[in-house]
Amino acid sequence: MLTLYHAPVSPNSRRVWVTLLEKGREFELVEVKLSGEQFKPDFLAINPFHHIPALVDDGFNVVESLAILDYLEAKYPTPNLLPKDVKDLTIVRMVQMVSVNELLPALTPLVQRILDLPGEDPEKVEKAEQKIATVLTFFENLLDDRPYFGSDNLTLADVVAGTIIPILSLRGGISLDKYPKVSGWCSGLITRPAWQASEATEATFAEFRSNMLARMQQK
Repeated sequence: MLTLYHAPVSPNSRRVWVTLLEKGREFELVEVKLSGEQFKPDFLAINPFHHIPALVDDGFNVVESLAILDYLEAKYPTPNLLPKDVKDLTIVRMVQMVSVNELLPALTPLVQRILDLPGEDPEKVEKAEQKIATVLTFFENLLDDRPYFGSDNLTLADVVAGTIIPILSLRGGISLDKYPKVSGWCSGLITRPAWQASEATEATFAEFRSNMLARMQQK
């Protein structure tokens, strides 16, 4: 049995959750409260770096979300989430890495806006918005007449980017109007059952907001 240790508001966790759902795998979902459960000995035995997500497959522990995605793709190749054509595969890998290394870090200055918290830093927000615009332009140019990145079918690129961009659009105040291909792609993704099933609830965001506010007050 596969067991996914995750946090509902984490894009890193959600990309694995979505992949498991898209592949139709049976799995157990275990929430790790990031208020301290990630430092408990039981979880550290699975991931000594105290990060989520972590996947356990019959005693085999897999950490780091992109490694988990590759593991799932190799072990459960149907449906296939990686194209065979070398250029299309490269598009997928570029989108994955740009999403993780460029787009996701830009979320940090927008956390106050996303969670409706005080203390937003205008200078950091401006830099983040510039970085996001660069990424969205890059993605807009990568999308062609196919509905997904490098494929007519869902790929791991869509899974990774598609668990970040909806947050920016729906909660981060980032308009997709200048990026019609990205906008249409995003609108299609969020209607998929895997996205619907893994969407964080308002209660989950409220709990995360409360935890963040408590941390801010402790500083």
